[in-house]
Amino acid sequence: MDLTDKGVYTAKVHTAGGRDGAAQSDDGGLNIKPSSPGSRGAGTNPKQLFAAGWSACFEGAMGIAARKMQSTLPPGTAIDAEIDLCNTDGAFHLHARLTVSLPGLEHQVAQAIADAAHQTCPYSKATRGNVDVAIHVVTSQRVSQTQEIHQ
Repeated sequence: MDLTDKGVYTAKVHTAGGRDGAAQSDDGGLNIKPSSPGSRGAGTNPKQLFAAGWSACFEGAMGIAARKMQSTLPPGTAIDAEIDLCNTDGAFHLHARLTVSLPGLEHQVAQAIADAAHQTCPYSKATRGNVDVAIHVVTSQRVSQTQEIHQ
């Protein structure tokens, strides 16, 4: 972080033992046993945590975008996040899909909100240029796809 940046919040988590250990936040709000992706372990794997964090943050960014557009997010707003752990020639990387449900909004408005959120969400910014991302917007029966490929 640049010394001129003004930090708004710092998440602090202590992890010991990797995927066979435990992770706990300094405020006690998070206390989990990590597990490996695809395992039947009792814990939560890091890809699930990433999907949960990104989708929650993205919905917050959509709320900000909607207010700037003098709109509101409708009841039933939801985001289904899918994070794929991929392996190409022995190199691991991620792909992501976000299905954004904005029931009842005009499709163009919903698309504009999702597009604006993708530009401002800190998770979207952090992955830009590193993760292939597809965003699908659902308003009712109509689904559109905004696909951004980041290499």
